[in-house]
Amino acid sequence: MSPNTAQYNALGEQPVGKLLLQYAIPAIIAMAASSVYNIIDGIFVGQGVGPDAIMGLALCAPLMSLTAAFGAMIGVGGSTLMSVRLGQKDYRTAQDILGNVLAMNIIMGVGLGIILLIFLYPILRFFGASDYTIGPAHEFMTVILLANPVTHLYFGLNNMLRSTNRPRHAMYATFGTVGLNCVLAPLFIFVFGWGIRGAAAATMLSQALMLCWQLKLFSNQDDLVHLRREIPRIRRSIVGRALMIGLPQFLINLCACLVAIIITRSLTFFGAQTSVGGDVAVGSYGIQNRLVLFIVMIVLGLNQGMQPIAGYNFGAQKFDRLLDVLRKALIFATIITTTGWLVCEIFATPLVTLFAKDSPELIAEAARGLRINMLTFPLVGIQIIATAFFQSIGYVGKSIFLSLSRQLLLLLPLLLLLPHVFSNPLDGVWWSLPISDATAFFIAVGMLTWQVRSLKKKITNDK
Repeated sequence: MSPNTAQYNALGEQPVGKLLLQYAIPAIIAMAASSVYNIIDGIFVGQGVGPDAIMGLALCAPLMSLTAAFGAMIGVGGSTLMSVRLGQKDYRTAQDILGNVLAMNIIMGVGLGIILLIFLYPILRFFGASDYTIGPAHEFMTVILLANPVTHLYFGLNNMLRSTNRPRHAMYATFGTVGLNCVLAPLFIFVFGWGIRGAAAATMLSQALMLCWQLKLFSNQDDLVHLRREIPRIRRSIVGRALMIGLPQFLINLCACLVAIIITRSLTFFGAQTSVGGDVAVGSYGIQNRLVLFIVMIVLGLNQGMQPIAGYNFGAQKFDRLLDVLRKALIFATIITTTGWLVCEIFATPLVTLFAKDSPELIAEAARGLRINMLTFPLVGIQIIATAFFQSIGYVGKSIFLSLSRQLLLLLPLLLLLPHVFSNPLDGVWWSLPISDATAFFIAVGMLTWQVRSLKKKITNDK
């Protein structure tokens, strides 16, 4: 067995617990570091630019989710397909997958960036931007969209690093981006005086520099899976299958975009009917979202560690190992979300104060909303893991249903209904979030239970 082949076969041979830690810890650290920067970036903007910039950033969330949706469909779909093919020892197809993922990210990044730039101003207005917040939001997103191909390539190749048994390199790429960001953002904001554009420029430049390093890693001709010197030939079978596998992740982010639009518009409308005001309500959601996203990103890091192992062992028909990695991932995810729930419930006010020291109204509403938002959060980890598990073993329909259940089928109707039920309509918006989380949890548990029983039957029949 060659060293390169052994690199991939380890996914089906080493102890599952050891593999999950080996893959998940670098991904969790990387995602946590990225989320910490997301929080620090918000603090830089809040302290260096002002509350109007924080409120403007909140309006960018739906658009960021939209761009992430397309990138995730390619990156997650391609990396999952890569894991399955490596499990089947189909190294030729794995090589082609890498080239096709690179080409798709370039095409998607350029095309989407141009379209969104053309319609950026009306899009932000549709999201609920006021005359007070439209300026910062437009400045930030202009810089982000100009470098959209870089972002798509950076995240796409990081997924490929994990699928080709290089989780530490994926972690190093994230660390490099975060470290460069932490240096460049205060330099651009406080020293150069670029304001919110400086925060966006720091992010894009950091990703571009680390992308160069990723391309260098994949240019090693001695690796079984590497970038060829010629322009990759697009294979319809690879593109179609990768996009289909990545469709659940696309729908998750697309639904997040839709829900964020409804939330920001609802907060703008209903906030104007209260003493809080629309802009403050939107800003409070932006602060909550950054804090909640930190915990979610840690679970997504666990997902990234689980998926290559699950995909490989499903492809190799080692179903006992597949169930083992699922069980361990569910336990770890619940520990993560429960810890996050405790911290946010106890320290809600100190946490949100980091973003808005000179705005008492913004602090009070953000803390109140955060406590409500997090009420059923210990259940969220299981729903996230279940969606990723079905995706990693190619059960696209089930993954799509789970990805839609929480946001589109449950949260969206609640957002439209509950503000009219509560005496304070903002409470209706905040309570929609934990109620949908709890309901989605029970749906995920039911589907996982049925799937686990089916896999256990296959194990019994094979013996």
